[in-house]
Amino acid sequence: MSKRHPVIAVTGSSGAGTTFVKSAFEHIFLREQLTPLIVEGDSFHALDRAAMRAEVAKREAAGDSFFSHFGPEANLFDKIASTFNEYGKSGQCDRRYYLHSEEEAEEHNDRLGSKLSPGEFTPWEKIGKGTDLLFYEGLHGAVVTETVNVSKHADLKIGVVPNVNLEWIQKIHRDKKERGYSAKETVDTILRRLPDYINFITTQFSETDINFQRIATVDTSNPFIARDVPTPDESFVVIRFRNPKQYNIDFVYLTSMIQGSFMSRRNTIVVPGGKMSLAMEVILCPIIGDLVSAAK
Repeated sequence: MSKRHPVIAVTGSSGAGTTFVKSAFEHIFLREQLTPLIVEGDSFHALDRAAMRAEVAKREAAGDSFFSHFGPEANLFDKIASTFNEYGKSGQCDRRYYLHSEEEAEEHNDRLGSKLSPGEFTPWEKIGKGTDLLFYEGLHGAVVTETVNVSKHADLKIGVVPNVNLEWIQKIHRDKKERGYSAKETVDTILRRLPDYINFITTQFSETDINFQRIATVDTSNPFIARDVPTPDESFVVIRFRNPKQYNIDFVYLTSMIQGSFMSRRNTIVVPGGKMSLAMEVILCPIIGDLVSAAK
């Protein structure tokens, strides 16, 4: 952790809604006039798209049906830890991009004078000078293994954790809409990732400082046949603080500011799903302000 150059990590699995949280943070940074260094979790995959597909096929042929990009062999956990540590000490670190689409490839090829394709990585570049904080959004911002501890290098760790059925519904519908996958293909991916999900995704939420868990108020008992994704108004968000005193959380103030909210435990507030963005701003703006002020 760093007093001088704060590191904020938002962590959650693919399809969990971390991208929505990233957008909420961007609004906070704009409001607070902060310049973040944004680091994407996909950039720490160990294999590009073609190599990953080849490795999955190789593993399956050898009888291993559970190799996934949730696990340590498919990721550079040590690089995430060193990136957080380096930024915390110097305000600079290495960064690269994973190119998701033709548009991203074209953008970075123009910038770099390269001929990279979607599914490949840009080269590592030293960056960060003049930024106020590092903001990570991805799969493993608080991961801890026997050999690597990413969590200890982040100053504020946010978990984004829909209940698992809701998460699967979101993923099935997103993969169909954005990637053209069938429901069966996505279900096969979910099953292949499940051991790594349990061991390297779920365990992070014991490390996070604040968790935002969305719970649907409609029937999601069979996520594989759901016709649509429950809307924010069809859900609640359970917000758990690991140590409310650390951030001077005033629950009386929060419940008065966020209509329809209530406390369910001494460290937990529940808010209507449509109030999630408001809750994030009310809760996180002062915490981030304090982190940056302490660094100056």
